Amino acid sequence: MAEVTAAQVKELREATGAAMMDCKRALEETGGDVEAAVKYLREKGIAQAAKRSGRETTEGKVAIEIGDDKAAMVAIGCETEPVSNNEEFLIYVQRVLDAVYQHGEQGAAELEDERVELSAKLGENIVVRGAVRFEGEEQSVLSGYVHPPANKIGVLIHGTGNPDIARQLAMHISFAAPLYLTRDDVPEAEINAEREILLKQPDLEGKPDEVKQKMVEGRIQKWLSEGVLAEQEWIHDSSKKVGQAVKEAGFEVSEFRRFALAE
Repeated sequence: MAEVTAAQVKELREATGAAMMDCKRALEETGGDVEAAVKYLREKGIAQAAKRSGRETTEGKVAIEIGDDKAAMVAIGCETEPVSNNEEFLIYVQRVLDAVYQHGEQGAAELEDERVELSAKLGENIVVRGAVRFEGEEQSVLSGYVHPPANKIGVLIHGTGNPDIARQLAMHISFAAPLYLTRDDVPEAEINAEREILLKQPDLEGKPDEVKQKMVEGRIQKWLSEGVLAEQEWIHDSSKKVGQAVKEAGFEVSEFRRFALAE
């Protein structure tokens, strides 16, 4: 049996929210492989909703800049709220945003020395958690939304058609956190992996195969509807799906990105 370290247990616990002893047991069962242990805990129904690693930078700011032909968004993480409101930190956020707006996502790397210097000066881990730039064409709509007052969640949208609904859509995405635009965008391998996990859930044990398959497929459909933007319930009118609301408004989404520092 592989020797499990305290650091591995801590990493797995932060990734899954599972109890310490459950994390230790999962790591022992998977030979110390953290990714395999996450899957093991999900299959046993133990793991809570997965959380992104890097909790040490769950504070910070998301910022957006939108022009006529391009738009940029960055998420800069730090460890504490006071630093997220520090004047020098906010200046750095703006400088990264300007660089990404002008030079694309690689613009953030051009300020790496400045990031290291600021991190040392403020005494916290400061990281660029996300950076994106959308290029607009003729007739394009570029829009975005940063959720106040903390400014830790932001959304950038690129589409065509009626611009009036674009900001409402960005607000929806900030709340509902879709992973994909349409069902066709979901990789088949990801669906199969989710199906494999669901088949091993404890409440399916002992059920006939046909019943088990039917239940799993129902859960797959629910999983897809929650993660696909077009199939989510529209937060501004719960009687509609997002795809229907956007189509009725005469808007078509080309691409979107969502950054959330606390996730």
